[in-house]
Amino acid sequence: MESNLQIISGRFRGRKLFLPPDARPTQNRARIALFNMMESGVFQARPNLIIWDAFAGSGAFGLECLSRYQGVQVLFTDNSPTSLQTIRSNLSLLGLGAIARIRKTDAMMAIPTYGGMVDLVFLDPPYAHPEMGLGFLKGLARVAKRGMIVIWEQDAQNAVAPNEKKWNIVRDKTYGRARFLILQKK
Repeated sequence: MESNLQIISGRFRGRKLFLPPDARPTQNRARIALFNMMESGVFQARPNLIIWDAFAGSGAFGLECLSRYQGVQVLFTDNSPTSLQTIRSNLSLLGLGAIARIRKTDAMMAIPTYGGMVDLVFLDPPYAHPEMGLGFLKGLARVAKRGMIVIWEQDAQNAVAPNEKKWNIVRDKTYGRARFLILQKK
């Protein structure tokens, strides 16, 4: 289903994206603020950087990264067949079908496989379940390499902080309903 969701910057700027019917995408304005925050020193894009869009939904975060940063690799995971088909459609729409990896899996179950190999994780579990984010971070801390960045989007009204001594809080910003907690592995 087409939506108002679009790529904000980079080579695919302005391109509209498909959206799964049950998704709650990060709004365009919040994504603009997030990427501005990332590019102000939190994150250094480089070729062969591996980005994991966990709980991917439409894949908008990973697609934005592919649009902005030349040579990055993106892994999309979601357990919804509808979301995965939407991601495939969006990749095809942008001519990126062969670049990204898409896996039908629960993000928590994928941590042992992917958690130790990625450089940046976008964590956007359902707003109604902040405990999923806490559990994900706890599992990820066991395998993550030092310096890994995690961007955790939460509902600002239902936000929780990681109870994990293995993460530094780099930034904590709220934009409308979205709270972005940027963490770095110690």
